[in-house]
Amino acid sequence: MVNVAIMGHGVVGSGVAEILINYDKRISEKVKNDVNVKYILDLRDFPNLSYSEKFIKDFNIILEDESVKVVAEVMGGVNPAYDFVKSLLLAGKSVVTSNKELVAAKGAELIKIAEEKNVNFLFEASVGGGIPILRPLVQCLAANEITEISGILNGTTNYILNKMIVDNMDFDSALKLAQEKGYAEKNPAADIEGHDACRKICILAALAFGKHVYPEQVKTEGITNITLDDVAAADTFGYVIKLIANTQKLNNGKITASVRPTLVSRENIISGVNGVFNAVMVTGDQTGEVMFYGKGAGKEATASAVVADIMDCIKHLDSRKYLSWADGSEGYVETNRDEYGKLFVRLTCENFAELERKFGEIFGDTANFVKNQYRNEICFIAEPQYESELNKKLSQFENCESKTLHIL
Repeated sequence: MVNVAIMGHGVVGSGVAEILINYDKRISEKVKNDVNVKYILDLRDFPNLSYSEKFIKDFNIILEDESVKVVAEVMGGVNPAYDFVKSLLLAGKSVVTSNKELVAAKGAELIKIAEEKNVNFLFEASVGGGIPILRPLVQCLAANEITEISGILNGTTNYILNKMIVDNMDFDSALKLAQEKGYAEKNPAADIEGHDACRKICILAALAFGKHVYPEQVKTEGITNITLDDVAAADTFGYVIKLIANTQKLNNGKITASVRPTLVSRENIISGVNGVFNAVMVTGDQTGEVMFYGKGAGKEATASAVVADIMDCIKHLDSRKYLSWADGSEGYVETNRDEYGKLFVRLTCENFAELERKFGEIFGDTANFVKNQYRNEICFIAEPQYESELNKKLSQFENCESKTLHIL
């Protein structure tokens, strides 16, 4: 028999407990061993559950019990999760987690400890929830050199943008609806400001390219400044706005990493990913583009990924699963790169006649533009160029406001 402990009994933690307890026979058959949930750590009381006798409030009970071989950390946050997980690994216990914040901040260190202690530290649920992405990246695509990963990594922001695009709902109303449906937290900052997607692209970049990427190295912009005017202007050109996380390997050995609102052509398959669904596009030198699609969050989906990692640990009690990367370094991520590509611009000015004249003077050869004199606005897609070149041109429009969005 293998004893398992669960730290945290929130949305995901309760899902993990229910799967392990309600489907114990199925799980035991698949891992060729009896699996028993011995402890559930939580400061709250749950007296009405059928497994309420398993609850404890002291972490040290799990740490000091040598019969507990695998622990699921589903508390969230860095503290005290980091101290708990580090102590468990040092004690020779395997740990699985859905905690993207922990993995993005401390992953390299915790992986190194797991290697030294010949135990496993697995975190499939930390990126795609129920979407299998990490194992395929390091196993199924192992023969490839990964050159780029791009996609929608946050279901909450995707739901909000979809409501703005399809239902013409303003940002605040769409956010409120997302909160009412349980897709957004009371404090939605991590989602709408891009931090959640940032942590996920850090993990994917680290696995794909071999070095730890810290959240502060990722250019991150959320969706709080996206308006219905932006949505309407994008639609005029056949685009939709999505929050896209992206990382690419450069020829100089460095990488780029970003999270930002991006225009996606309606002809691109990513544009059709709606609601709370996520989609990750991985580009390999042998396979080309491969897409992973599904619900990126939710109790059952995320819990199933955590339980799969627990089962993997049980199957490999005396060996390690290869899932690791090296420490990061300063300068590894090019944060100030002058990017080349197509950019979408909205220009507004009180003096429309002057705006029109100046636009013709500077962007006269730009074929793809729309003028709206009722809003004193010109929207256009600039020809491929460096961002610095475009900004230099836009600086010539005195007393005018401009908004620039990247195009996928």
